[in-house]
Amino acid sequence: MAEDRVEAQREIEAPPEKVFDLLCDPHGHVAIDSSGMLQSAEGDPVKGVGDTFVVHMDREALGDIDLGKYDVTVTITRFERDAHIEWTVAEGIDHRYGYLLEPTETGTRVTSYCDWSRTGERYRSALTFPVIPQTALRATLGILARTVQ
Repeated sequence: MAEDRVEAQREIEAPPEKVFDLLCDPHGHVAIDSSGMLQSAEGDPVKGVGDTFVVHMDREALGDIDLGKYDVTVTITRFERDAHIEWTVAEGIDHRYGYLLEPTETGTRVTSYCDWSRTGERYRSALTFPVIPQTALRATLGILARTVQ
C-alpha cells in the first residue's frame, strides 16, 4: 500500500451485483459501518458519477476530533456497475473512499479503500489520515459479508 492509501480485502460469498446494490444504497452504508460514525442517511440509491446523498454523522465514535453531530454529502466520483464505486465526502479535502469488486468462483473479492493522494498539503498537515484505520475497513467488510450472504 502507498503511504497515501489504505485498503483491506475480503472474499464474500455473494455475487458482485448483490454487493454493488448494497453499496449504491445510502442506508446500506449505515448498515455496514463499523466505525460507529454513520448514524443515518437520506437519499436514493446512486446510479452514476455525480449522484449524491446525505449521511448524518457523529465523530464521537472515533474520539479524535470534537465535531459533534454533523452531516456530510457523499458525492460519487467513480461508478462502474458491479465493479467499482468511489466517493468523496468533503470538497477541497478530496479524500476518497471506495470498493473494488472482482468476481470469484465463490462470490466476490471486495477491496475497501481510503485514498488521500489528491488531498492538498493544507489539509494533510491539519488532519490525520487515514480518517478510518485499516482495521475499521476490515471490520466493515465483515459486516458487509454478514449482510449480503
